[in-house]
Amino acid sequence: MTSLDLILAATAGAVCLAICATLWALAQRRAFDARLAGMRLRLDALENGSVAAQASAEAFDNALVAVEDGAARLVSGDDSLHACAQVLNVEATPDALVEALIAGDPDHAARLKALFERGEACAFEARGPGGRVIVEGRAAGALAWLRLAAQTGDLGLPSAARFAAFVDGLSEPAWIAAADGAPTWANGAYLRAVGVDNAGEAARAGKTFDRAVDALAVEAAAKAERRETVRWTPIDGRRRAFRFTVKPLDGGGAGVFSADVTEVEDVRETLKNHVAAHDETLNHIADGVAIFSASRRLSFHNTAFADLWGLEPAWLAERPTHGEVLDRLRQRRRLPETVDYARWKAAELARYEDLGPQADELWDLPDGRTLKVVRQPHPLGGMLLLYSDITGELRLKAQYNALIQVQQATLDKLNDAVAVFGSDGRLRLHNEAFETFWNVTPQALQAAGDFEGVVELCVRRLHDLSFWRELKGRVADPDPQMRAPTSGEVRTSDGRIVVYQSRPLPDGATLIAFADVTDTRHLESALADRSAALAEAERLKRDFVGNVSYELRTPLTTIIGYSELLERAEGLHERGKGHVAAVRAAATQLARSIDDVLDMAQIDAGEMALEIEDIRVVDLLQGAYQRGGKDAEIGGVTLEVICDEDVGLIRGDAKRLNQTVDHLVENALRQTPPGGKVTISAQRALGEVKLHVKDTGRGVPFHVQAHIFDRFVGRDRGGPGLGLALVKALVELHGGWVALESEPGAGSTFTCHLPETQHPGAAQPEFGF
Repeated sequence: MTSLDLILAATAGAVCLAICATLWALAQRRAFDARLAGMRLRLDALENGSVAAQASAEAFDNALVAVEDGAARLVSGDDSLHACAQVLNVEATPDALVEALIAGDPDHAARLKALFERGEACAFEARGPGGRVIVEGRAAGALAWLRLAAQTGDLGLPSAARFAAFVDGLSEPAWIAAADGAPTWANGAYLRAVGVDNAGEAARAGKTFDRAVDALAVEAAAKAERRETVRWTPIDGRRRAFRFTVKPLDGGGAGVFSADVTEVEDVRETLKNHVAAHDETLNHIADGVAIFSASRRLSFHNTAFADLWGLEPAWLAERPTHGEVLDRLRQRRRLPETVDYARWKAAELARYEDLGPQADELWDLPDGRTLKVVRQPHPLGGMLLLYSDITGELRLKAQYNALIQVQQATLDKLNDAVAVFGSDGRLRLHNEAFETFWNVTPQALQAAGDFEGVVELCVRRLHDLSFWRELKGRVADPDPQMRAPTSGEVRTSDGRIVVYQSRPLPDGATLIAFADVTDTRHLESALADRSAALAEAERLKRDFVGNVSYELRTPLTTIIGYSELLERAEGLHERGKGHVAAVRAAATQLARSIDDVLDMAQIDAGEMALEIEDIRVVDLLQGAYQRGGKDAEIGGVTLEVICDEDVGLIRGDAKRLNQTVDHLVENALRQTPPGGKVTISAQRALGEVKLHVKDTGRGVPFHVQAHIFDRFVGRDRGGPGLGLALVKALVELHGGWVALESEPGAGSTFTCHLPETQHPGAAQPEFGF
């Protein structure tokens, strides 16, 4: 429901309630006025001494007829007797007048008979050709007394007794108060409410219906002015509202009449509360609301209206006119800019003459705001205006449109066919790839509209109706399980392999994407075949290396054994011993190369396991020194070890670490010319142990340094070129890494960074062989 609908509904409710309250109040007021009209007229006549009242009183006093044993005689009031006879058109004698009263109406005859025979009092009016005769009968002993008063014309005043009986029969209290406010006469309703039998008893006991009304009666009598008030008074255990009218009387005192207006006051209070609630509701609306009356004055405004325009509440409380409000807003430059303001203002005020619905307007204010202005004729007259600041709404709308355009452009750049369906099944978005994928035109998709229409366009290429039914459930079924993300593969009629997926979106929509993976599947199949072939080749390679290594080791072992035997044999000349030593060295080198090849093959296969133990770093370096000392002596190179005892222990595989250091020392000795120096050192730093092998050789060229740890690099002096590659692999198996610092002509330094705590198999990189 919009703010205007809420305002109109609340206003309509208030209007209906106000109309009902007004109609009820009018009905109650008219009934009350009808009851009081006669009484006020009689009181006015009595207190003002009107001629009709005096004539009636004189006739009542002078026309007195006594009836005894059926005979009537005039006691007083001869003129009145003639007046009554003239009204009834009979002879001016008591007997003739009584006979005329008996013959005129059977009801009157029965009342007179009851008076004459049983002494029952009566009072009635007898009508004749000339007017009315007011008859009052009383019995006193054996006599029956008749008081007669003649009235001519259509309007006459009742007797005091008849008027008192009339007032006594009212359901609301009425009484006559003395100058001090004490009751001198009261009707039955007053006596019942106060709980006394007569007014004198109430005055003596100090009981009263309402003391505030008594004070008002004293004031009215003293100032000879009429007074009215509404008071709430408890009667019969219920709190009721009465409207009291106090009229001063001639001779002192005042007459008090009351009317029960509880229902009217309840409706009035309900209307008041409803209006207050209506105003409070409008004050909580963010839009500015102003209601101008039929006189074009401001009759209501909410808080948002004052805040929206920056108008002072005190000035608005003075109920300015619509024109004055517009003038003040123009002075503060808060109205749309216009060339002819007077003409614009006149047109704005002329809208009060248009009783039909009016079109909404947008006002662009100088401060950059945009307001939506809604005008509506008010049911009670005037006009209701609603001002909505839609600046943020327009900004958000622009941002939303830009976001939709970016979203559409993004989707169009995707290779996958994408479509977005709302929770109602309507097609909201699709990209160009969707049109191409299903070979449909944009016009056909727009005409299709919903999911069923899109399926009719796509089913020509994908005939599986069960697939489409399941996909429709992902779009339109509100069950959370059905809206769960899904994906799968299907095959189209033209042989394509299609991957589809559906994803629920936060706004209740569903995204469906299709991708042609035919070529991908073919490529995957080819790659799988190639991977299988490579795995088989790798297996064959390992088998070949193992077999060849085994076949080579047997003769090498024999060669090394016999060469050592020949070296110790007697009678062999020095030249022969040199040849035998060369044979043994070559065989030993070949055996080491075979071991390196086997180790690399084992690492590549991920089958090398480390035997972790505690190793003293000093012992590790001293062992390398001892094993490389002979080669250093032969090459004329100085080999030294620099290592402090506090370096301590390291966790690792002793065999593999010895192998690593030996390869580095061997490489350093090979690269260092005679007279050079090779230094083996170690140090502990920040959770690791660094092993350094430094030489003063020719260094490594810059273009070779990046590939120094690759396989088959550095074969200038024989061997398979696996030494440094094996060093790198073994260090990484220990969870460390190896680095090179070298400058051509200035030597090289290889550093192995090994962690203090070693976890078996921490790093096992794979290398192709």
